[in-house]
Amino acid sequence: MATPKQHIEEIRRTKFSIGGVLNPLTEDLHHAVKNLSAELYAKDVHFLMELIQNAEDNEYPEGVNPSLELVITSEDITGTGAPATLLIFNNEKGFSSKNIESICSVGRSTKKGNRKRGYIGEKAGIGFKSIFLITAQPYIFSNGYQIRFNEEPCPHTNLGYIIPEWVEENPTLADIKRIYGSHAALPTTTIILPLKPDKIKAVKQQLSSIQPEVLLFLSKIKQFSVKEVNEDPSLNTVNAISISSEINFVARKNIDADSYALYLSTDEARDVTEKKCGYYMWRQKFPVSQKNRVERRLEVEEWVITLAFPFGERLNRGMSSPGVYAFLPTEMVTNFPFIIQADFVLASSRETILLDNKWNQGILDCVPSAFVNAFNSLITTSGDVPVSTLIPMFRFLPVCNSSYPKLNAVRESIKEKLRRENIIPCQSYSDQKIFRKYCEVGRLTPSFWDILEKGRKQGVSLHSRSSHGRYILNSSFDTEKYDDVLNFLGVEPVNSDWYAKCIKSSNLVLGVAEEDYLKLLLFIAENWASSFHRTDMENVPLLKYVGPDGVVVLSSISNVTMGNGGSMICMSSESRHISWMIDWNGEFRRVTDRYFMPKSTQDAIGYFSKRGTLLEWLKNQVKVCVASAYDFAVILCRSLKGDQQLAIAYVHFLYHSLSQCHLTKENVDSLCRSIPLVDNYGHVITQRNGVLVPANGSKWVELMGANPWRALGYVQLGEDYLRPATYAGTITKERQLMMFLKTHVAASDIPDISPPNTELSAAYAPLTKKNSFLLLDWIRSLRYKRDLPAKFLMSLKTGRWLKISLSGSPGYRPPSESFLFNSSAGDLLQDESVMVDIPLIDQEFYGSGINNYKEELKTIGVMFEYREMCQFVGRHVMSLATSSALTKSNVFQILNFIKFLRLKVLPADEFIHSIRDGRWLKTSCGDRSPVGSILFDQEWRAASQISDIPFIDQNHYGKEILRYKMELKSLGVVVGFNKNYQLVTDHLKSQACSNYPTAEAILLIFECMRHYEGNSISYNKLVQALKGDKCLKTNKGYKFPRECFLPNTDWDCLLKVFSNNDFPLFDEDFYGAKILSYRNELKQAGVVVEFELAAQRFSAIFKNRASSSSFGREHVLSFLSSYRQISNTNKKFPSDFTRIVCESKWLQTRLGVPRSPNECILFGPEWEPVSSITLLPFIDDCDNYYGQEIHEYRKELKSLGVAIKLKDGVKFVAAGICFPQDPSTIAPESVLSLLQCIQILLKDGYPLTDALLSQSLLKTLTAAVLSQSWLKTVVGYKSPDQSLLFGSDWGPLLRRTDGPFIDEEFYGPSITAYKNELKEIGVTVEVSKGCSLIASYLDFHSEFSTDCSSLQLLAQKGVVAS
Repeated sequence: MATPKQHIEEIRRTKFSIGGVLNPLTEDLHHAVKNLSAELYAKDVHFLMELIQNAEDNEYPEGVNPSLELVITSEDITGTGAPATLLIFNNEKGFSSKNIESICSVGRSTKKGNRKRGYIGEKAGIGFKSIFLITAQPYIFSNGYQIRFNEEPCPHTNLGYIIPEWVEENPTLADIKRIYGSHAALPTTTIILPLKPDKIKAVKQQLSSIQPEVLLFLSKIKQFSVKEVNEDPSLNTVNAISISSEINFVARKNIDADSYALYLSTDEARDVTEKKCGYYMWRQKFPVSQKNRVERRLEVEEWVITLAFPFGERLNRGMSSPGVYAFLPTEMVTNFPFIIQADFVLASSRETILLDNKWNQGILDCVPSAFVNAFNSLITTSGDVPVSTLIPMFRFLPVCNSSYPKLNAVRESIKEKLRRENIIPCQSYSDQKIFRKYCEVGRLTPSFWDILEKGRKQGVSLHSRSSHGRYILNSSFDTEKYDDVLNFLGVEPVNSDWYAKCIKSSNLVLGVAEEDYLKLLLFIAENWASSFHRTDMENVPLLKYVGPDGVVVLSSISNVTMGNGGSMICMSSESRHISWMIDWNGEFRRVTDRYFMPKSTQDAIGYFSKRGTLLEWLKNQVKVCVASAYDFAVILCRSLKGDQQLAIAYVHFLYHSLSQCHLTKENVDSLCRSIPLVDNYGHVITQRNGVLVPANGSKWVELMGANPWRALGYVQLGEDYLRPATYAGTITKERQLMMFLKTHVAASDIPDISPPNTELSAAYAPLTKKNSFLLLDWIRSLRYKRDLPAKFLMSLKTGRWLKISLSGSPGYRPPSESFLFNSSAGDLLQDESVMVDIPLIDQEFYGSGINNYKEELKTIGVMFEYREMCQFVGRHVMSLATSSALTKSNVFQILNFIKFLRLKVLPADEFIHSIRDGRWLKTSCGDRSPVGSILFDQEWRAASQISDIPFIDQNHYGKEILRYKMELKSLGVVVGFNKNYQLVTDHLKSQACSNYPTAEAILLIFECMRHYEGNSISYNKLVQALKGDKCLKTNKGYKFPRECFLPNTDWDCLLKVFSNNDFPLFDEDFYGAKILSYRNELKQAGVVVEFELAAQRFSAIFKNRASSSSFGREHVLSFLSSYRQISNTNKKFPSDFTRIVCESKWLQTRLGVPRSPNECILFGPEWEPVSSITLLPFIDDCDNYYGQEIHEYRKELKSLGVAIKLKDGVKFVAAGICFPQDPSTIAPESVLSLLQCIQILLKDGYPLTDALLSQSLLKTLTAAVLSQSWLKTVVGYKSPDQSLLFGSDWGPLLRRTDGPFIDEEFYGPSITAYKNELKEIGVTVEVSKGCSLIASYLDFHSEFSTDCSSLQLLAQKGVVAS
């Protein structure tokens, strides 16, 4: 067989007659080749595409990653004097003898007729000749051939371009090796092009801007690079780049089509990071139509159309990206966001396809179907992918026109087909994705989308929106940036009726916050004239108002205007009146037809950014009434209609409106001139001459008994004006209204009443001391005002109302018949030893205060002269008897006698001794002797509630008995309490603690208990009295002592965990702080005062709460706060308490169900990696539940059993393994975290109480991880038992790519630290156990290229590798 050099010499000799007779046609052939190569391409640097095409068509050895490398250097290795040289390296099989013969010919390609085998060009045919446009002498080094060609005619044949010349030096293989680099062996084929000087700039520019997508549709070449090599790197001007491709082939068979993902990456010297772009590839076959067949493709039976959809920014190096490929890029920019690849017939320049060619037209006719199928696959078969992630895929639609009319026809066909497809994503608030045709879907305005989204977040149900005649475009799609796409698809906005139906059928109005409600109204207002006026929107319940029962209800716009032309809905003109007017309007709801917008709505309008627009619409279009506080008061007054209750309520309204500055004094005075008043008979009076305050509690009723001047137009106000009342949430205390009525309505009481000129009937009957002074005050006031009518004054002078004394005997006389002397004369005349009968004003009755009214008494006729009293004489005091049946008068005579003796310093012992044991003193327990009887005062009030003590009957004797304390005490009566506990206990009632005893009564019992602590009989008597009744007042009413809690500040927080007051706590406001001093007595009565017992009671409630799932967020946080507070006091929780808290299911987790603490995990950074591949019971710390506040109780949760650290919660990981369906989404950190969990389980001392439990967890985890392919190996994702861990003992024998070894580049070097853990879950880590797995891998992968030593290893291990 001839050597390569001999083969070249043979071609020169036999084909080109070198050394023989010159062929006369060789010169013509030379000019033909020259013209063809020059005219073939519009650009003289199109040689690059030809070189790439040739490299793709080459054949490559098995196990080789096909690559093409271009290196330009300023070094002249060819010795031709070229300023720059371009070297092309290709690791193909190399030139064969047939290839060499073909390149020495014109039109004799070795690939003709091999289109079906995947050839995309001509191997070194005419296309290769194009390199002569940039070089005069191309060199080829391949498979031992070392040849060059010359564009200058050979002197032997007068023919250039195709005459091969053997090259011995310049360059040598060593020269080429030096340029290529010593890091690796030279590729099989090297082409060397010493560049023409005028072509260097263009070549460098073309190399610097090589399209990164050049590999997109090449099936063989996976690596392409360009670089410049100079001794001085600063001279480099070419932008170096390395392009590689990777296919993740996940075929989806569908209508003779498949899809896969392809990834291109570029590494440019000027970029810091590697650039990447992924492409979704759709490849579909179509049968070739007979009408579209051409001679050049007769052997092809199917069109294979591939569409590439780039995800991310295309790798275009700053130039326009081609849109049409014929395996390699053309220069056609389609303006489409996807790439079309097919076996197009190209123009001879290879820069465009022949658009008028019927073969190409047939392909373009199939592109719309391929696109629609691809797009359908992308959109509607996306599984569980959220719709929002699908929306960007609509950017693949050919929205923009192309500059090529033929391609515009493709665009229109795509549009027409898409409009027939259910591809438009509709809004859905369920897991079900909805896709519909363009004509079934409508768009919403952005402002309404905003309203709907906020409504959804606030719990408004929007599931029925698609039942209004149109499906709604998905919100992620319905944005301005997709307007061009939606216009292209023909999706139009919904009509006005849709909005009306949507609002009417949802709870949007009442279900959103006020600000969002106002946005809804603003949306309607801004579109009122153009869209909603005189449409069904007027009948939608839109407007909020506070209804008659105080509940917010809705009205349609059509119902706002009432029959009388007034507005049904009102709002306040000032924000400070809003609540006031709403609340008071509710009180008059029976008579008013107007209702106010809710306060929250009106407040929100005040702060609304577009309140001007909204208010203008509400007032002018909706006809909402805007009223001031005075306007409102006038409306209410006109609405009273003689209603008694409302007339009274109206006075309350005016009073509080004035006191709270809603109305001015001038406003109120104006309104009060015509205000209707309710008299004591319940009549509503509108005309009056005077107004008397209500009788109850008044001074005038005490004096006059009834209104004597009613017939004269004096209105006696009803008692309703005195009573406490609550209107509109505002409390009017008892009698609080009277000052207002006195000021603004002139309601009067004595001494301010101006009487009419008529007699005072009350003056004709005796008056009490109080009424006497009241009358005297009235006379003083009238004298000051000079307003004493004659008839009125005469009745005062002649009436028998003034109390006098006749020698100690009281009586009543007219003032004109009475005397008033100085005190010394009066005392003398009233002495027991003096017998008088002078009608002296009873100064003992009236007191010294009577002397302050001398002028008034003179006015009504009282006499003051001493000489006049001598005419009156009295009788002697009657003798006193010692009978036990003494009358009240006799008793006072006795007491007075004793007093007289005491004052005269006379002995009274014998008198007292003779009467003290007789049963003549009337008490609450019947007639008793003075000894043992008690004179009641306030100190005995508490004792009187719980004991039957014989108190002197003050109802019988009157308050006057209190004047004789010293006399009673001398008789043996107990005066004053003086800690007389025994008396209380001895007379204790049988049911002393029933009927809700007062605080002072209970405190007295506890004081008695403390006093009798050593007396078990008395003490037990009191304890039993307490225990037998619900006598202790708590926050939950009266309870038995055993039901009550007296909390301590150290632990009372525990009892406040649950907001509904599950624990009856002592009412300290009722008993006062003193109750805390009786802790021991309370404890003896059964009250819970110690923490241990309180904790036990709490734990029972806690358990019940947890079992009934009534544990809310606030309960959990409150409990943890209490737990922390009590723990800080060093108090020890009872064991039952701790057990119940730890075992009850009260912590809400992200899994949706409550769990006990020892079944929960508190999420933290350490849990982040493993959480993506597990379903773990993390405590729900989202904002809608516990929020981040739960993390503040990390210490407390841990003490209760919650797992905080990874090492404490591996049992959850073992039970919760849940790998995603797509293992490529598993991050390296997640796998390393899982291995760390396994490591924890394997370690000695793992905190499990049972070693068997640890083994059980390992088995559970191992079973879970063995069931799926989730470990990334160099050959894809595998299950652990199908994976190997590469180690040092494998190194000399195998490479990392020679089997399913775990991808250490992906996981990082730390993966090797988990050798034992990987082994535990089934990964093969030992050479001796992995040979069979490698052998099976070798059987399956024919491209395996392991050397003989590796095969020998397999044989040594007993495995036969074929």
